[in-house]
Amino acid sequence: MPPSPGQVMPETQPPWQPRDGLRVTGVRAIVTAPEGIPLVVVRVDTSDAGLYGLGCATFTQRFHAVAATVDEHVGPLLIGRHPADIEDIVRMIHLSSYWRGGPVLNNALSGVDMALWDIAGKRAGMPVHELLGGRVRAAAPLYLHAEGATVEATLEHAQRLMADGYRHVRLQTGQPGHGTYGAPGAPGGYPAAPHPDGWDVRHYLRTTPALFERARQVLGEEVELLHDVHSRLTPKDAVILARSLADHRLFFLEDVVAPEHYDRLPEVRAASPVPIAAGELLVSVPEAARLVLNGGVDLLRCHVSAIGGLTPARKLTALCELTGVRTAWHSPGDVSPVGVAANLALDVSTPAFGIQEAHVYPEAVCEVFPGTLNPVGGHLHPSSAPGWGVELDERLAARFPPVTHLHERWAARVRRPDGGLEPP
Repeated sequence: MPPSPGQVMPETQPPWQPRDGLRVTGVRAIVTAPEGIPLVVVRVDTSDAGLYGLGCATFTQRFHAVAATVDEHVGPLLIGRHPADIEDIVRMIHLSSYWRGGPVLNNALSGVDMALWDIAGKRAGMPVHELLGGRVRAAAPLYLHAEGATVEATLEHAQRLMADGYRHVRLQTGQPGHGTYGAPGAPGGYPAAPHPDGWDVRHYLRTTPALFERARQVLGEEVELLHDVHSRLTPKDAVILARSLADHRLFFLEDVVAPEHYDRLPEVRAASPVPIAAGELLVSVPEAARLVLNGGVDLLRCHVSAIGGLTPARKLTALCELTGVRTAWHSPGDVSPVGVAANLALDVSTPAFGIQEAHVYPEAVCEVFPGTLNPVGGHLHPSSAPGWGVELDERLAARFPPVTHLHERWAARVRRPDGGLEPP
Protein backbone atom coordinates (compact mmCIF):
# COMPACT_ATOMS: atom_id res chain seq x y z
CA MET A 1 0.00 0.00 0.00
CA PRO A 2 1.36 3.46 -0.85
CA PRO A 3 1.74 5.87 2.07
CA SER A 4 -1.03 8.36 2.72
CA PRO A 5 -0.19 12.08 2.42
CA GLY A 6 2.11 13.12 5.25
CA GLN A 7 2.74 9.52 6.35
CA VAL A 8 6.34 8.66 7.23
CA MET A 9 7.84 5.60 5.56
CA PRO A 10 10.15 4.02 8.18
CA GLU A 11 12.30 2.48 5.46
CA THR A 12 13.35 5.90 4.16
CA GLN A 13 14.60 7.13 7.55
CA PRO A 14 18.39 7.10 8.13
CA PRO A 15 20.13 4.98 10.79
CA TRP A 16 21.10 8.04 12.85
CA GLN A 17 19.29 10.41 15.14
CA PRO A 18 18.89 14.00 13.86
CA ARG A 19 20.14 16.62 16.28
CA ASP A 20 16.79 18.41 16.50
CA GLY A 21 13.11 17.94 15.75
CA LEU A 22 12.98 19.72 12.37
CA ARG A 23 11.36 17.51 9.74
CA VAL A 24 10.11 17.64 6.15
CA THR A 25 6.31 17.67 6.21
CA GLY A 26 5.36 18.16 2.57
CA VAL A 27 6.72 18.12 -0.98
CA ARG A 28 4.84 19.26 -4.07
CA ALA A 29 5.36 20.50 -7.61
CA ILE A 30 4.02 23.81 -8.92
CA VAL A 31 3.82 24.45 -12.69
CA THR A 32 3.37 27.94 -14.09
CA ALA A 33 4.05 29.71 -17.38
CA PRO A 34 4.02 33.51 -16.90
CA GLU A 35 6.19 33.97 -20.02
CA GLY A 36 4.47 31.19 -21.93
CA ILE A 37 7.30 28.77 -21.09
CA PRO A 38 6.27 26.01 -18.63
CA LEU A 39 8.35 26.24 -15.44
CA VAL A 40 8.34 23.56 -12.73
CA VAL A 41 9.18 24.49 -9.15
CA VAL A 42 9.27 22.16 -6.14
CA ARG A 43 8.26 23.37 -2.70
CA VAL A 44 9.50 21.49 0.38
CA ASP A 45 7.73 22.39 3.63
CA THR A 46 9.00 21.70 7.13
CA SER A 47 7.65 21.35 10.67
CA ASP A 48 8.95 24.84 11.42
CA ALA A 49 6.06 27.11 10.43
CA GLY A 50 7.13 29.40 7.59
CA LEU A 51 10.37 27.52 6.85
CA TYR A 52 10.24 26.06 3.35
CA GLY A 53 12.47 25.80 0.29
CA LEU A 54 12.06 26.18 -3.45
CA GLY A 55 13.89 24.28 -6.17
CA CYS A 56 13.93 24.34 -9.97
CA ALA A 57 12.65 21.17 -11.65
CA THR A 58 11.97 22.65 -15.07
CA PHE A 59 11.87 20.18 -17.93
CA THR A 60 9.67 22.31 -20.18
CA GLN A 61 8.99 19.64 -22.79
CA ARG A 62 7.76 17.04 -20.23
CA PHE A 63 6.53 19.15 -17.32
CA HIS A 64 3.53 16.89 -16.61
CA ALA A 65 5.83 13.91 -16.10
CA VAL A 66 8.16 15.82 -13.76
CA ALA A 67 5.28 17.14 -11.66
CA ALA A 68 3.78 13.65 -11.35
CA THR A 69 7.16 12.19 -10.40
CA VAL A 70 7.60 14.79 -7.66
CA ASP A 71 4.10 14.41 -6.26
CA GLU A 72 3.64 10.65 -6.55
CA HIS A 73 7.10 9.12 -6.27
CA VAL A 74 9.87 11.41 -4.99
CA GLY A 75 8.00 13.62 -2.54
CA PRO A 76 6.72 10.86 -0.24
CA LEU A 77 10.29 9.59 0.30
CA LEU A 78 11.17 12.84 2.09
CA ILE A 79 8.36 12.99 4.64
CA GLY A 80 9.84 12.80 8.12
CA ARG A 81 13.41 13.38 6.98
CA HIS A 82 15.61 16.12 8.41
CA PRO A 83 16.17 18.70 5.63
CA ALA A 84 19.86 19.02 6.52
CA ASP A 85 20.63 15.51 5.21
CA ILE A 86 20.97 16.73 1.64
CA GLU A 87 23.67 14.32 0.47
CA ASP A 88 21.88 11.26 1.85
CA ILE A 89 18.48 12.34 0.52
CA VAL A 90 19.85 13.06 -2.94
CA ARG A 91 21.58 9.68 -3.09
CA MET A 92 18.49 7.88 -1.81
CA ILE A 93 16.25 9.47 -4.45
CA HIS A 94 18.81 8.78 -7.18
CA LEU A 95 19.06 5.09 -6.27
CA SER A 96 15.40 4.52 -5.39
CA SER A 97 14.12 4.30 -8.97
CA TYR A 98 16.63 1.50 -9.72
CA TRP A 99 16.80 2.62 -13.38
CA ARG A 100 18.56 5.90 -12.78
CA GLY A 101 19.04 9.16 -14.59
CA GLY A 102 17.07 10.80 -17.37
CA PRO A 103 15.68 14.33 -17.43
CA VAL A 104 12.33 13.51 -15.79
CA LEU A 105 13.83 11.82 -12.72
CA ASN A 106 16.77 14.20 -12.52
CA ASN A 107 14.60 17.30 -12.69
CA ALA A 108 12.39 15.93 -9.93
CA LEU A 109 15.54 15.25 -7.92
CA SER A 110 16.87 18.72 -8.71
CA GLY A 111 13.72 20.38 -7.43
CA VAL A 112 14.09 18.60 -4.11
CA ASP A 113 17.86 19.17 -3.94
CA MET A 114 17.67 22.91 -4.61
CA ALA A 115 14.76 23.30 -2.17
CA LEU A 116 16.83 21.65 0.57
CA TRP A 117 19.72 24.05 -0.15
CA ASP A 118 17.24 26.93 0.04
CA ILE A 119 16.14 25.69 3.46
CA ALA A 120 19.78 25.34 4.55
CA GLY A 121 20.50 28.94 3.59
CA LYS A 122 17.39 30.21 5.36
CA ARG A 123 18.25 28.26 8.52
CA ALA A 124 21.77 29.71 8.49
CA GLY A 125 20.60 33.20 7.56
CA MET A 126 23.00 33.12 4.59
CA PRO A 127 22.75 33.11 0.79
CA VAL A 128 23.62 29.72 -0.67
CA HIS A 129 26.84 30.97 -2.30
CA GLU A 130 28.21 31.60 1.20
CA LEU A 131 27.42 28.00 2.15
CA LEU A 132 29.57 26.98 -0.85
CA GLY A 133 32.58 28.90 0.45
CA GLY A 134 31.72 32.46 -0.48
CA ARG A 135 32.47 34.66 -3.44
CA VAL A 136 35.53 34.69 -5.65
CA ARG A 137 34.00 37.42 -7.87
CA ALA A 138 31.56 40.28 -7.41
CA ALA A 139 29.19 39.27 -10.21
CA ALA A 140 28.95 36.92 -13.18
CA PRO A 141 29.54 38.29 -16.71
CA LEU A 142 26.76 37.24 -19.08
CA TYR A 143 26.05 36.65 -22.72
CA LEU A 144 22.76 37.23 -24.50
CA HIS A 145 21.54 36.08 -27.91
CA ALA A 146 21.57 38.42 -30.90
CA GLU A 147 19.42 37.18 -33.76
CA GLY A 148 17.91 38.42 -36.99
CA ALA A 149 16.55 37.29 -40.31
CA THR A 150 19.65 38.74 -42.02
CA VAL A 151 23.27 39.26 -41.08
CA GLU A 152 22.78 43.01 -40.77
CA ALA A 153 19.71 42.58 -38.58
CA THR A 154 21.67 40.22 -36.31
CA LEU A 155 24.53 42.70 -35.98
CA GLU A 156 22.16 45.57 -35.25
CA HIS A 157 20.72 43.48 -32.41
CA ALA A 158 24.25 42.74 -31.18
CA GLN A 159 25.07 46.45 -31.14
CA ARG A 160 22.04 47.13 -28.95
CA LEU A 161 23.19 44.46 -26.51
CA MET A 162 26.71 45.89 -26.44
CA ALA A 163 25.25 49.33 -25.71
CA ASP A 164 23.55 47.73 -22.67
CA GLY A 165 26.90 46.58 -21.34
CA TYR A 166 27.26 43.06 -22.74
CA ARG A 167 30.77 42.08 -23.81
CA HIS A 168 29.81 38.53 -24.79
CA VAL A 169 27.19 38.07 -27.52
CA ARG A 170 25.91 34.95 -29.26
CA LEU A 171 25.15 35.46 -32.96
CA GLN A 172 22.50 33.49 -34.87
CA THR A 173 21.20 34.49 -38.30
CA GLY A 174 18.21 33.24 -40.27
CA GLN A 175 18.52 30.56 -42.91
CA PRO A 176 16.16 29.40 -45.66
CA GLY A 177 13.33 27.17 -44.41
CA HIS A 178 11.58 26.77 -41.05
CA GLY A 179 14.31 24.75 -39.38
CA THR A 180 16.63 27.63 -38.50
CA TYR A 181 17.74 27.64 -34.86
CA GLY A 182 17.83 30.84 -32.83
CA ALA A 183 16.72 33.20 -35.63
CA PRO A 184 13.78 33.63 -38.00
CA GLY A 185 13.59 31.26 -40.94
CA ALA A 186 12.33 31.96 -44.45
CA PRO A 187 9.48 29.69 -45.63
CA GLY A 188 9.83 27.99 -48.99
CA GLY A 189 13.59 28.36 -49.05
CA TYR A 190 14.09 25.32 -51.30
CA PRO A 191 11.11 25.34 -53.71
CA ALA A 192 12.41 22.49 -55.86
CA ALA A 193 13.03 20.16 -52.91
CA PRO A 194 10.64 17.50 -51.53
CA HIS A 195 10.45 19.60 -48.35
CA PRO A 196 10.73 23.28 -49.40
CA ASP A 197 10.86 24.48 -45.80
CA GLY A 198 13.88 22.35 -44.92
CA TRP A 199 17.17 23.33 -43.28
CA ASP A 200 20.28 22.65 -45.39
CA VAL A 201 23.58 21.86 -43.68
CA ARG A 202 25.70 22.76 -46.72
CA HIS A 203 24.12 26.22 -46.92
CA TYR A 204 24.73 26.64 -43.18
CA LEU A 205 28.41 25.69 -43.47
CA ARG A 206 28.88 28.16 -46.34
CA THR A 207 27.16 31.14 -44.78
CA THR A 208 28.08 30.99 -41.09
CA PRO A 209 31.72 32.05 -41.59
CA ALA A 210 30.48 35.08 -43.54
CA LEU A 211 28.34 36.09 -40.55
CA PHE A 212 31.37 36.21 -38.27
CA GLU A 213 33.61 37.86 -40.83
CA ARG A 214 31.07 40.67 -41.10
CA ALA A 215 30.62 40.72 -37.32
CA ARG A 216 34.29 41.49 -36.74
CA GLN A 217 34.11 44.31 -39.29
CA VAL A 218 31.05 45.87 -37.65
CA LEU A 219 31.39 44.99 -33.96
CA GLY A 220 35.16 45.26 -33.61
CA GLU A 221 37.71 43.17 -31.79
CA GLU A 222 36.79 43.80 -28.14
CA VAL A 223 33.48 41.92 -28.03
CA GLU A 224 33.53 38.15 -27.44
CA LEU A 225 31.47 36.26 -30.04
CA LEU A 226 29.69 32.93 -29.54
CA HIS A 227 27.65 30.62 -31.76
CA ASP A 228 25.32 27.65 -31.19
CA VAL A 229 25.22 24.87 -33.80
CA HIS A 230 22.46 23.12 -31.79
CA SER A 231 23.80 19.60 -32.35
CA ARG A 232 23.26 19.44 -36.12
CA LEU A 233 26.67 18.49 -37.53
CA THR A 234 28.64 15.31 -38.03
CA PRO A 235 32.01 15.25 -36.27
CA LYS A 236 33.80 15.94 -39.57
CA ASP A 237 31.53 18.86 -40.45
CA ALA A 238 32.04 20.21 -36.93
CA VAL A 239 35.78 20.38 -37.56
CA ILE A 240 35.22 22.04 -40.95
CA LEU A 241 33.05 24.72 -39.33
CA ALA A 242 35.42 25.27 -36.42
CA ARG A 243 38.40 25.75 -38.75
CA SER A 244 36.45 28.12 -40.98
CA LEU A 245 35.81 30.32 -37.92
CA ALA A 246 39.39 30.36 -36.63
CA ASP A 247 40.24 33.87 -37.84
CA HIS A 248 37.21 35.34 -36.09
CA ARG A 249 38.33 34.24 -32.60
CA LEU A 250 35.10 32.90 -31.12
CA PHE A 251 34.78 32.70 -27.35
CA PHE A 252 33.16 29.32 -27.90
CA LEU A 253 31.37 27.17 -30.46
CA GLU A 254 28.47 25.37 -28.82
CA ASP A 255 26.93 21.91 -29.25
CA VAL A 256 28.57 21.04 -32.55
CA VAL A 257 27.37 17.42 -32.50
CA ALA A 258 24.39 15.58 -31.05
CA PRO A 259 24.82 13.87 -27.66
CA GLU A 260 24.70 10.48 -29.39
CA HIS A 261 28.14 11.40 -30.76
CA TYR A 262 29.73 12.88 -27.64
CA ASP A 263 32.28 10.09 -27.70
CA ARG A 264 33.73 11.87 -30.74
CA LEU A 265 33.99 15.27 -29.02
CA PRO A 266 37.59 14.75 -27.85
CA GLU A 267 38.78 14.37 -31.45
CA VAL A 268 36.63 17.32 -32.57
CA ARG A 269 38.02 19.49 -29.81
CA ALA A 270 41.59 18.42 -30.58
CA ALA A 271 41.13 19.49 -34.20
CA SER A 272 39.24 22.69 -33.42
CA PRO A 273 41.06 26.04 -33.24
CA VAL A 274 38.16 27.55 -31.26
CA PRO A 275 36.94 26.48 -27.78
CA ILE A 276 34.19 23.87 -27.70
CA ALA A 277 31.23 24.15 -25.29
CA ALA A 278 28.80 21.27 -24.75
CA GLY A 279 26.71 19.46 -22.19
CA GLU A 280 23.23 21.01 -22.05
CA LEU A 281 21.68 17.74 -23.27
CA LEU A 282 23.48 15.57 -20.74
CA VAL A 283 21.25 13.88 -18.17
CA SER A 284 23.95 11.94 -16.33
CA VAL A 285 26.65 13.20 -13.99
CA PRO A 286 29.08 10.39 -14.96
CA GLU A 287 28.63 11.32 -18.64
CA ALA A 288 29.38 14.95 -17.85
CA ALA A 289 32.43 13.93 -15.83
CA ARG A 290 33.72 11.79 -18.70
CA LEU A 291 33.28 14.72 -21.07
CA VAL A 292 35.56 16.75 -18.82
CA LEU A 293 38.10 14.01 -18.06
CA ASN A 294 38.36 12.76 -21.66
CA GLY A 295 39.12 16.18 -23.11
CA GLY A 296 35.78 16.67 -24.88
CA VAL A 297 35.05 20.26 -23.80
CA ASP A 298 36.65 23.57 -23.01
CA LEU A 299 33.45 24.77 -21.33
CA LEU A 300 30.95 22.48 -19.59
CA ARG A 301 27.43 23.64 -20.26
CA CYS A 302 25.00 21.46 -18.36
CA HIS A 303 21.37 22.26 -17.62
CA VAL A 304 21.77 22.05 -13.83
CA SER A 305 18.28 20.72 -13.12
CA ALA A 306 18.66 18.00 -15.79
CA ILE A 307 21.66 16.51 -13.96
CA GLY A 308 19.97 16.53 -10.55
CA GLY A 309 20.53 19.96 -9.02
CA LEU A 310 23.13 21.92 -7.10
CA THR A 311 24.64 18.94 -5.27
CA PRO A 312 25.92 17.13 -8.40
CA ALA A 313 26.68 20.42 -10.18
CA ARG A 314 29.03 21.58 -7.42
CA LYS A 315 30.94 18.30 -7.76
CA LEU A 316 31.27 18.80 -11.52
CA THR A 317 32.42 22.35 -10.80
CA ALA A 318 35.18 21.01 -8.57
CA LEU A 319 36.19 18.61 -11.35
CA CYS A 320 36.40 21.54 -13.75
CA GLU A 321 38.62 23.40 -11.28
CA LEU A 322 41.02 20.46 -11.21
CA THR A 323 41.20 19.99 -14.98
CA GLY A 324 41.24 23.52 -16.38
CA VAL A 325 37.74 23.29 -17.88
CA ARG A 326 35.39 26.22 -17.32
CA THR A 327 31.65 26.34 -16.63
CA ALA A 328 28.95 27.94 -18.80
CA TRP A 329 25.67 26.70 -17.33
CA HIS A 330 22.64 26.48 -19.62
CA SER A 331 20.13 29.18 -18.67
CA PRO A 332 17.58 30.32 -21.29
CA GLY A 333 13.92 31.07 -20.54
CA ASP A 334 13.20 27.45 -19.62
CA VAL A 335 15.21 27.78 -16.42
CA SER A 336 13.12 29.23 -13.60
CA PRO A 337 14.37 32.21 -11.56
CA VAL A 338 15.12 29.71 -8.79
CA GLY A 339 17.38 27.79 -11.18
CA VAL A 340 19.11 31.03 -12.20
CA ALA A 341 19.89 31.72 -8.54
CA ALA A 342 21.45 28.24 -8.29
CA ASN A 343 23.54 28.83 -11.42
CA LEU A 344 24.74 32.13 -10.00
CA ALA A 345 25.68 30.62 -6.65
CA LEU A 346 28.05 28.32 -8.54
CA ASP A 347 29.29 31.11 -10.83
CA VAL A 348 30.41 33.44 -8.06
CA SER A 349 31.94 30.76 -5.84
CA THR A 350 34.35 29.00 -8.24
CA PRO A 351 37.52 29.99 -10.12
CA ALA A 352 36.40 27.59 -12.90
CA PHE A 353 33.70 30.00 -14.05
CA GLY A 354 33.78 30.80 -17.77
CA ILE A 355 30.60 32.66 -18.73
CA GLN A 356 26.90 32.57 -17.85
CA GLU A 357 24.06 32.46 -20.36
CA ALA A 358 21.44 35.10 -19.57
CA HIS A 359 17.72 35.56 -20.00
CA VAL A 360 15.86 38.80 -19.31
CA TYR A 361 12.66 37.89 -17.48
CA PRO A 362 9.60 40.05 -18.24
CA GLU A 363 7.52 41.73 -15.58
CA ALA A 364 5.03 38.85 -15.31
CA VAL A 365 7.76 36.41 -14.29
CA CYS A 366 9.20 38.88 -11.78
CA GLU A 367 5.78 39.25 -10.19
CA VAL A 368 5.23 35.50 -9.91
CA PHE A 369 8.79 35.03 -8.60
CA PRO A 370 9.61 37.93 -6.24
CA GLY A 371 13.37 38.30 -5.99
CA THR A 372 13.99 37.28 -9.63
CA LEU A 373 17.51 38.20 -10.69
CA ASN A 374 17.78 40.12 -13.97
CA PRO A 375 20.92 41.36 -15.76
CA VAL A 376 22.38 44.77 -14.97
CA GLY A 377 25.08 46.11 -17.29
CA GLY A 378 25.86 42.70 -18.74
CA HIS A 379 26.30 41.11 -15.30
CA LEU A 380 24.24 39.16 -12.79
CA HIS A 381 24.70 40.08 -9.14
CA PRO A 382 23.83 37.53 -6.44
CA SER A 383 21.20 38.26 -3.83
CA SER A 384 22.27 38.77 -0.22
CA ALA A 385 18.98 37.27 1.06
CA PRO A 386 19.09 33.90 2.85
CA GLY A 387 18.76 30.84 0.63
CA TRP A 388 18.11 31.64 -3.01
CA GLY A 389 16.45 34.95 -2.27
CA VAL A 390 13.65 34.00 -4.68
CA GLU A 391 10.05 33.37 -3.66
CA LEU A 392 6.93 32.12 -5.49
CA ASP A 393 3.52 33.77 -5.39
CA GLU A 394 1.32 30.73 -5.93
CA ARG A 395 -1.83 32.82 -6.30
CA LEU A 396 -0.32 34.68 -9.24
CA ALA A 397 1.33 31.52 -10.59
CA ALA A 398 -2.08 29.90 -10.94
CA ARG A 399 -3.10 32.62 -13.40
CA PHE A 400 -0.55 31.34 -15.92
CA PRO A 401 -1.35 27.68 -16.68
CA PRO A 402 1.11 25.88 -18.96
CA VAL A 403 0.37 24.73 -22.50
CA THR A 404 1.56 21.29 -23.61
CA HIS A 405 3.60 20.61 -26.77
CA LEU A 406 4.82 24.14 -27.49
CA HIS A 407 8.40 22.97 -28.12
CA GLU A 408 7.36 19.76 -29.83
CA ARG A 409 5.36 21.65 -32.45
CA TRP A 410 8.56 23.40 -33.51
CA ALA A 411 10.91 20.45 -33.14
CA ALA A 412 8.77 18.17 -35.29
CA ARG A 413 9.12 20.60 -38.21
CA VAL A 414 12.92 20.62 -38.26
CA ARG A 415 13.72 18.64 -41.41
CA ARG A 416 16.23 18.84 -44.22
CA PRO A 417 15.14 19.73 -47.78
CA ASP A 418 14.92 16.02 -48.61
CA GLY A 419 12.40 15.58 -45.77
CA GLY A 420 14.66 13.80 -43.27
CA LEU A 421 14.30 14.78 -39.61
CA GLU A 422 17.10 16.89 -38.16
CA PRO A 423 18.06 17.29 -34.47
CA PRO A 424 16.16 20.40 -33.37
